[in-house]
Amino acid sequence: MSRVVLAGADEDLILRVKQAADGDVTVLAPGRLPSDPARLFEQLLDGELPDVLLVGPHAPAPDVLTLAARLDIQSPGISVVLMADPSPDMWQAAMRAGVRDLLPPTAEVAEIQAALDRAASTAAGRRRVLRPVEETARYTGRVITIASPKGGVGKTTVSTNLAIGLTASAPQSTVLVDLDVQFGDVASALGLVPEYTLPDAVRGPASEDTMVLKTFLTQHPSGLYAVCGAESPAAGDTVSGEDVTRLLASLAREFRYVVVDTAPGLSEQTLAALDRATDVVMLTSMDVPGVRGLRKELDVLRELCMIPAGRHVVMNFADAKGGLSVRDVETAIGTGVDVVLPRSSAVPPSTNQGVPLLQSGRRDPMVKELRRLVSRFAATPLMRPSRYRAKHRAAS
Repeated sequence: MSRVVLAGADEDLILRVKQAADGDVTVLAPGRLPSDPARLFEQLLDGELPDVLLVGPHAPAPDVLTLAARLDIQSPGISVVLMADPSPDMWQAAMRAGVRDLLPPTAEVAEIQAALDRAASTAAGRRRVLRPVEETARYTGRVITIASPKGGVGKTTVSTNLAIGLTASAPQSTVLVDLDVQFGDVASALGLVPEYTLPDAVRGPASEDTMVLKTFLTQHPSGLYAVCGAESPAAGDTVSGEDVTRLLASLAREFRYVVVDTAPGLSEQTLAALDRATDVVMLTSMDVPGVRGLRKELDVLRELCMIPAGRHVVMNFADAKGGLSVRDVETAIGTGVDVVLPRSSAVPPSTNQGVPLLQSGRRDPMVKELRRLVSRFAATPLMRPSRYRAKHRAAS
């Protein structure tokens, strides 16, 4: 029997669920259900993530739907089953949020058991494609790796803005790692002049003591910490995949969010970052070469079983005049596009000034979509699809 976590249940329902699950049930203490999966996981004392989250009628439906939507994005290897009035409106809302099954609160043991079996089977099927979240559960923080097969698609712009956005929601708890070991420019994009760089952070005392490592980080005025790129390509080449593995493991024990900006392609260092990632942001530009490259990279990572459970596809430089629609891109890469970043004239000045868009306070469609990306990780409400994205879908 698969592992089940039960929330929002009274004593009678707890008894029925334990009978249905042969006793393999973790019952969460009464209280408000958190909308952030990370806070939910903190309540699991043994650190083992469930196959099925079953939520009873004592949890407010809006809270359950918000949590289910986030789990569907961030931890698709966990299936959510909701016990509530199975009205047509509730069915529609539940399915939109990614809930796998809806049961009446009065469901008998056999009916609950059948629903748990279906939900566990769905979870297992998704984990056969996506690397199980359990493999990364030993880390405290989320390691978010931004990757793309090609250069010039805006990885550093996305990485720096994502890190700044997460810092706003988790002050002093976010670190950005520049893993473009030869030509990383995170320091420039953030207007930083680092005293120490990536090679310093993976060598000597910093590699042996986490407290020492924190003194090798560069702090941004926003409260973001950064491991800045090497001063020269030769110095960067001294950083190995094993160095990256140790560094990310250490940072994840100290920070809630570890954002990793990688070099184009699948270098040794990038593969190490993907191997330790809880989430990967796959970035592509809205053009045929970029889309084809992303499809190839996704295929390779699937074969290697290196796509984390949290997979987010972001399309940059979107332009309705380019001849491609969002649906064209989704068809080509074989999966959905989660966030669409429009081409924006505000990006070059932002980069040149070393002030990320999310820090500048500018009003721009790009800013709105970057906030949408941040909301996929931060403890903020999910945003509705933008008019820009809807227009692109309508044009396909």
